[in-house]
Amino acid sequence: MRLWRTLLFVPANQRRMLDKLNSLPADGFIFDLEDTVPPAEKANARAMAKEYIAKTPGDKSWVRVNAVPSGYLHEDLAEFVGTPGLAGFVVPKQDSPGDVAAVDRMLASVEVHKGLPAGSTPIIVMIESASGVLSSLQIITAAKRVESVIYAGGEDGDMNVSLGATWSSEGPEMMFVRQFTFVAARAANIKYPLDGVFSNIRDLEGFKRDTTLSKRLGFRGRTVIHPTQIEAANQIYMPTAAEIDYAHRVIKAFDEALARGTASTTVDGKLVDVAMAKTASNILELVATITGRNQQT
Repeated sequence: MRLWRTLLFVPANQRRMLDKLNSLPADGFIFDLEDTVPPAEKANARAMAKEYIAKTPGDKSWVRVNAVPSGYLHEDLAEFVGTPGLAGFVVPKQDSPGDVAAVDRMLASVEVHKGLPAGSTPIIVMIESASGVLSSLQIITAAKRVESVIYAGGEDGDMNVSLGATWSSEGPEMMFVRQFTFVAARAANIKYPLDGVFSNIRDLEGFKRDTTLSKRLGFRGRTVIHPTQIEAANQIYMPTAAEIDYAHRVIKAFDEALARGTASTTVDGKLVDVAMAKTASNILELVATITGRNQQT
């Protein structure tokens, strides 16, 4: 599965924003056809997204399509399936496994019509409601093409509307749904679930605190809505020098313990056994993945 530390949402009908994409250090981009685009602009947004996907090097371009009930979804899929450079589709408002199954069938039909294997286009599902949270494991596993999941819990967004809760970053109001969605993703073997947007683009320090919390919860990337958020998120989701050093020492100590005929030891006074060695290995694997991505851009 691919790692995305930062996926930048961009309204697909805003040329001024689209012109800046190749100068930005985001791991990828989400060309938005949904909530940021009014109905009269949908066709124009599709055309512009296709134009700029062709200008964006690498398979970094996702398209957020319109939701199943909107009436626009089939046109969105038909326009972009098979487009060179398309990483896949971000599918909003997935409230039940049936929603994913409907998208999967529709997408398979378009793929076959275009001469592509059914199931060949990845999707990222967005969880944006109470029902979506409680059904998140079933939603994520409803189609093999699901590559990742976004916990869409931005301030005063659809999740808040669904819950009727007051938004907060570290408080209890949103923590359950944030953690539940993440745990469901990991239970479904999604390696890199995505955290949602931080809506206040003027509060960079708040964004950094929230992204640090996101990393602590286990997320390895998130969606962002402004260029100023990209570098901060990329840096926070990268393991620190101290974490990397400790991981190397854990692996070394554990290997030495195995050579002595035991499967446990200590590093810096802390127990190290198979589980701790696996955690250290995962950190080093993450570093290698990020380093490899950076070398390609």
